[in-house]
Amino acid sequence: MRLKRLLETSTFRWALVYLALFGVSALALLGFLYVATAQVLDRQTAETIQAEIAGLAEQYSSQRLAGLKEVIDRRSAAQPHRASIYLLTDPRGRPIAGNLVRWPEIEPDPDGWIDFTIEVPSGESVEERRARARILGVTGGLRLLVGREIEDRMQIQALIRQAIGWGLALTLLLGLAGGFMMSRGMLGRVDEINRTTRRIMAGDLGQRIALSGSRDEFDQLAANLNAMLDQIERLLQGMRQVTDNVAHDLRTPLNRLRARIEVALMGNPDRAESRAVLEQTLVDAEAMIGTFNALLDIARAEAGSDRTAFEPVDLSKLSQDLTELYGPLAEDKDVTFERACPADARVRANQHLLAQAVANLLDNAIKYTPSGGTVRLSVENGPRGPAITVVDTGPGIPAGERERALERFVRLDATRSTSGNGLGLSLVSAVAKLHGARLVLGDNHPGLSVRLDFDTSAAAAPQPTAA
Repeated sequence: MRLKRLLETSTFRWALVYLALFGVSALALLGFLYVATAQVLDRQTAETIQAEIAGLAEQYSSQRLAGLKEVIDRRSAAQPHRASIYLLTDPRGRPIAGNLVRWPEIEPDPDGWIDFTIEVPSGESVEERRARARILGVTGGLRLLVGREIEDRMQIQALIRQAIGWGLALTLLLGLAGGFMMSRGMLGRVDEINRTTRRIMAGDLGQRIALSGSRDEFDQLAANLNAMLDQIERLLQGMRQVTDNVAHDLRTPLNRLRARIEVALMGNPDRAESRAVLEQTLVDAEAMIGTFNALLDIARAEAGSDRTAFEPVDLSKLSQDLTELYGPLAEDKDVTFERACPADARVRANQHLLAQAVANLLDNAIKYTPSGGTVRLSVENGPRGPAITVVDTGPGIPAGERERALERFVRLDATRSTSGNGLGLSLVSAVAKLHGARLVLGDNHPGLSVRLDFDTSAAAAPQPTAA
């Protein structure tokens, strides 16, 4: 069953495709080399025979038939194994000189070439060998055959063909073995990922895909999947925490609403008492609606659904509007409100969410700054984009608690006595992620400093957000 899976993997199929392409290419190359080698050997044989014929023609021209016969006999005697072949016959086909006993019964081609078999003595036996020769006519009806034994050439060609066959077979075998090993290795990595994902689907969210350390594409995939699983686990934990916090934070106002209404129904309240009960009920209802609206805004910001509403935002005008809104509130609490913003500070953003995020920062700063303190809203243009900073002289947030302060419904011990739902900084964090901005919480000595750094460079782009 596992072998079948290996053979069905895309890796093995691609290995077969590459093997086929490589095999065809190798066959074409080796075939070319074979043909070229055979042609070179044929040309060498033909050139050798032509040189022999030229020499014999010179002898015949100078010494006529007697000289030609003498030369053929001398050369034949020097070739006991018939590497060179000679035969001179009379008009009736009877041998006059040479090392062949009879004329080959083969018709020559138009150029006078023939391929035939000769018998060559080998010790006490005789073996047959291939030969190639050319037939020429001589004056007086004589015929001359001059050739070469080509058995060595035929053996070389046979060795080349054999080498080509073995090479292709070895290539096929190694290719199949390589494809099998590659498929096995990749299938093992994929099986590991599948086993881990099955354990995760079974409920073990702490499982992670092991890395091999090779830093290959599977390690990169595993690292990205692990990061995604970490994010999913954080989202699920955040969801459970939000559910618990919503149930906890809304239980108290709902119980107050119920108790207040029950007390009002038990008695016989007059108009003034009924109005007071309704006003208190309205306050609690507005607080719960505010909590749900804040949760909805955070969810929309984290989902990125408001990115389509991005537009150029004039931060100078935005800070002026917020100053007019929160300046009187700070004045009522005897808190100095300061503003500093250049005229050319602009950023592409969702104006509603950005204004709400800065408003949350100002509301928290004024709320936690004691009388006589200072709240400052400033905007400055940095090398990569504008930055919005809100500082106060309140109690601040300890360095070890700043990450936790960005979570939903988190209210630190120093703020338990104040009103709120613990969602202000969570919304600011979600809006910062939506805009690709960096949210930095620092120390104002005393007080808190919150900074939103925007990156408006061409290479920067807002990324999808998550809790």
